[in-house]
Amino acid sequence: MQTREFFKSFIVLFAIYLAGSCAFAGVNLKIVSANGTLSEILVGLGLEKQIVGVDVTSTYPATLDKIPKIGHNRSIAAEGILALNPDVVIYTNQSMLSPNVITQLNSSGKKVVEFKHEYTKEGAIKLIREVGSYFNAKAQAEKMVKSLQADLAKIPNATSPKKLLFIYARGTGTLMVAGTDTSPDKMFLLAGFKNAVQGFNDFKPLTAESLITANPDVLVLFSSGLESLEGIDGLLKVPGVANTNAGKNKKVISMDGQLLTGFGPRLGKAALELSQKAK
Repeated sequence: MQTREFFKSFIVLFAIYLAGSCAFAGVNLKIVSANGTLSEILVGLGLEKQIVGVDVTSTYPATLDKIPKIGHNRSIAAEGILALNPDVVIYTNQSMLSPNVITQLNSSGKKVVEFKHEYTKEGAIKLIREVGSYFNAKAQAEKMVKSLQADLAKIPNATSPKKLLFIYARGTGTLMVAGTDTSPDKMFLLAGFKNAVQGFNDFKPLTAESLITANPDVLVLFSSGLESLEGIDGLLKVPGVANTNAGKNKKVISMDGQLLTGFGPRLGKAALELSQKAK
């Protein structure tokens, strides 16, 4: 009799544990991600089926293309998110989700969670672990961390660091260069290179004078940015480009934007690819 009662109690307690654990792990949790790196981490944690909405930077893996888009950065509206009826909305301090949107979501009763994201290898690892912990998927998070660390270990040491310059382009009408403390700048340093421009943070408009003064050895653009300029030939027509070492040698690198600047699970792969292309 006591044995039977013990097993009944055990089964009840185990069922309660499973129910609580599964709910927290996101089995029935509907998630909206307002950041490409967070979306990539969620997929790595095995939670892709719970994602009901993503921002436009959520481009990897390709299966995320099938998920409804909520917009980009400050253009994201609360109405679009609420229409998806999520249980939780996640974003990072780099996502720039509007305070008004956050207020609207909180007022509607939705759980809104911000994760801190730093553009360093330590920051990438910390982000993966914190997201994994929040969704009760620590084991899966550690697998991603180990893979990331293995990739980082493959990056060769640079003996004579080249000067790289990142140009953000949306056609010739929008050309910006990345200064210090930006994600491209941090990626250059991680891969063993130098940023050709110093003395300012964030992004500034590209000018022929500043470009010639910086005289980069290599120009780096998003693949979409280079396409918007009609390729390398179009880039060389931008004033000042042809006068730099990079322009003279036609040393131009294009990489997927989310890969290059995401600082997530593929950080090591991105740094390695940049290192190899910039040789």
